[in-house]
Amino acid sequence: MPIKDQVKNFARKLVEDRPDAAALRALVRARRPAALHFRDDGIVPNNPKFPALLYRGAVKLTSRRFRPDVIIDTMFDANGWGRSWRDTVYDFVHYHSQIHEVMGVARGSARIECGGIKGRILSVRPGDVLVLPAGTGHRLIESSRDFLVVGAYPQDGTYDECTDTRERPDAIKRIAKVRKPKTDPVLGRGGPLLRAWRKERPRSRPGG
Repeated sequence: MPIKDQVKNFARKLVEDRPDAAALRALVRARRPAALHFRDDGIVPNNPKFPALLYRGAVKLTSRRFRPDVIIDTMFDANGWGRSWRDTVYDFVHYHSQIHEVMGVARGSARIECGGIKGRILSVRPGDVLVLPAGTGHRLIESSRDFLVVGAYPQDGTYDECTDTRERPDAIKRIAKVRKPKTDPVLGRGGPLLRAWRKERPRSRPGG
């Protein structure tokens, strides 16, 4: 998301009631994510090494004290994923060539296309968390009117937004240079992302 959205969210966090470490631990579920591999489809590069990860029901959002978006935002921040924003997902295909991205569903439901038109459409609901390695194409297909996600990024990397196929040659070079994050956005330093992204991905057919 643009810097202005991240600044707006930073100002919001200064005044909202956020869970402390103990409360946050009680709200996060240890989940093994599904790994989704996407190959370059000729339009969207996707990531040659790291799979997208989908954590189902990773966060308990039934707290009466803390809002769902606050819980997810606090979780990402506690695990070293910052520069957060809260909004919906763009409805056009785009990807980030210099940074990884995580999105947690705080409210509503949606169908999100990942990996480009030859990828997969994922149905997501509150508590789900989706980690997109640099280069992974994504867009919103449809959503409920109340759909809200919290997005964030690891400490290393620069936000950019790629939509033009003319950017592909340079974008592919940038994607290859994006380093693995130091922490899992859901479960921190011991989280499954670090194991799932430890080795290069196996060969797979386009889109799967």
